[in-house]
Parts: sequence; structure tokens; C-alpha cells
Amino acid sequence: MMNTIPKTADFIVIGGGIMGASTAYHLAQRGCKNVVLLEKEEFHGQGATGRCAGGVRYQFSTEINIRLSQISLPMIERFPEELGQEVDFQKAGYLFLLNNEKDIATFERNINLQHSLGVMTEWLSGDEVRKRLPMMKLKDIVKAAFNGNEGLVDPNGLVMGYINAASKLGVNAINEVEVTGMKIISGKVAGVETNQGNIDAPVVINCAGRWAGQITKFAGFDIPIKPLRRQMLVTTPLQGIPEDFPMVIDFAQSLYFHREGEGILTGMSNQDEKYGFDQSVDSDFELFNMERAIERMPILETAGLTSHWAGLYEVTPDAHPIYGKTPVDGLFLVGGFSGHGFMHGPVSGKLMSEIILDDEFKTLDVSMLDLARFEENRLIHEYNVV
Repeated sequence: MMNTIPKTADFIVIGGGIMGASTAYHLAQRGCKNVVLLEKEEFHGQGATGRCAGGVRYQFSTEINIRLSQISLPMIERFPEELGQEVDFQKAGYLFLLNNEKDIATFERNINLQHSLGVMTEWLSGDEVRKRLPMMKLKDIVKAAFNGNEGLVDPNGLVMGYINAASKLGVNAINEVEVTGMKIISGKVAGVETNQGNIDAPVVINCAGRWAGQITKFAGFDIPIKPLRRQMLVTTPLQGIPEDFPMVIDFAQSLYFHREGEGILTGMSNQDEKYGFDQSVDSDFELFNMERAIERMPILETAGLTSHWAGLYEVTPDAHPIYGKTPVDGLFLVGGFSGHGFMHGPVSGKLMSEIILDDEFKTLDVSMLDLARFEENRLIHEYNVV
């Protein structure tokens, strides 16, 4: 819904995807008034959030990502009760297929770490996987990692749940407003310029996802967040796909499958993809994706195409997000989740409300995921990127 923009605000949140919606809600929940949420598209969650596969998982290779999931996924489970919005959390599990010694050795370390933190991921043998997924060709699979507490969530339900709850708490969520500049006075943020006029505010939170780098350019500095296209497709209905078919990831190929309605959603990372904002579907790569998918799941050869789309990951050099303060006083940043932002959106909004209002992260210490780590060579690399 398009509204008239105000002249002033106490807090401006830029971006109406999961990060912006969660941040605005958590600020309002803390009692903040005069919170304005700006989204440049016609509807909220049309960027990376609306174009993601909706996967949520605990299986990461770093302690900080695992701990983010340990807080965020239970928040998603409680979402219908606490915010009154169904999000269709389907716990079909994540199954990582492994066919080489390098990945197996790395996943062994990852699973040991997960177990030490209370995440009870299971090891499956190749035979166990083949028995579990008879419709797939898995002769080369040696081992697999499975966690049944992971699965899929409706991205739109989560975003709109936060938007509606935030609006009830007084947040002014405005669509079709594009930020075109930043007002800085003596090194401190003083507001934003938009295509519909200027808004003065002492605090601005950059939750712009793939556009986060453009927002910081307006403020006079660069951040290492780049957009990278990922695309996926959904098939026509298929017979023989069980209700509990998990999110299956052929890790070596970065090829994934999950049940979508009566069909299959499949996607794959393009190793030759260049950074950029192009969200058109690459038909040549789509054909390559389908060929690889059919090799793994021959039943797909009989399927038609019902829909396909591309979205943009917002990636950082170490595949971890950036939280917190920036070189401009009053300008905060959360972004660069490198493909797993949707699942960490709930906790991230809470963390941002804490660093803004309390000057510290209270729920979980994510201070090591600051912007300065890239210049100070404190990178924390995530191996388990899908």
C-alpha cells in the first residue's frame, strides 16, 4: 500500500524483505515510535526473500552460523503463536549428498562441531541414502548428512507476519519509495533522500539486501557485498515423490531438489556466474541444471515446467553477514548473508534492535561479524554454502 512519506522519523529502515521487516518489528516491540520502513517495490519481500527456496537449516560449518540458526529457527517455529501468522514450517529435513573424500572430511568436522553445540545431525551411509531415496540415482554417493529438524518455510508468510505485526505496533511501512541519497552532517546520518521527498532521521538501518552497497555509496563508503544470480525452476506434478521428501543437496555440484506442491523445485549454482544485478533466467544454464537434475532423478525427464525465476544472493568474501555500526554515526547495516539470510532474518532483526538501542548484541554476540573484519583480515569462512 502506497502512503505519503513523512518529513521526519526516529528510525528509518531501508528494505522491506525479511531483514527490514524483522528489524522494524523488533524496534517497535521494544517500544520505539516513529519507525518508518521503506520498500522500493510495490510489495514487501519481492527481492531476495521472495525469490529464495525457503530453506532453513542448522547444518553450517562455523559456530556463529550454527548459533544463529539455534535462535532463529525456534523463533520461526513460534511464529504462528507469537505473531498470529502461519508460515507452513515443513520439517522434511536437509540431506547433503557427499561423493568425495574432501567433502566427507570437511562434513565430519562440521558434524562434530554441530554435535558439540547440541545439533544432532546424522551420518548416513551410501546404502542408507539409496534405500531412503529409491527414485534417485545415487551410486556414487559414499555418505550423507541428514538433520530432520530442518526444512522449508513460506517466505511470504514470514515477511508479511512481521510487516503486519510491526504495523499494528505503529511502524509506518511504505512501498514504492526508492532511497536515492543520504543526508550526512558532520559524519553523522541525518536522514535519507527518496524519489518522493526527503525524510530527516537520526538513525538509518540499511537492510537493502542486494542494494546495500548502493546505499552505503550514498553515505560515502563501500562494503564488500556483491549481488550474485541464482535461479531455480519448478516442475509439473510427478508421481512417486513421497510427502516427506527432504531438501536434497548434491553438494559437489551445488545442485538441490525439494518437493514443491506435487512437483519438484530444483536449482543449481553456476560456477561461471559473474557478479551483477541481472535477474533474468539464463536459459542455457537452466538446460544444464535440468540435465544434471535428470541424471540424479530420472523421473524428472517426464516432467514439464510450471515456473522458473532468478534471484540474487548478496555475498561477502567469507559468506558471513555484516552486523552493526558503520563509519557513519547513526547508520547501521545488516546484510551479506550469502544465501542464508532468510532463515536468520528473525534473530537478525532482534540483534539489530539491540545494537541500536543497547549499544551491544545481547541475544548472541555477533560482534566478530562487523564491517571492519574485512580490512583487519578477521574473515570467518563458511564452507557449507548452497
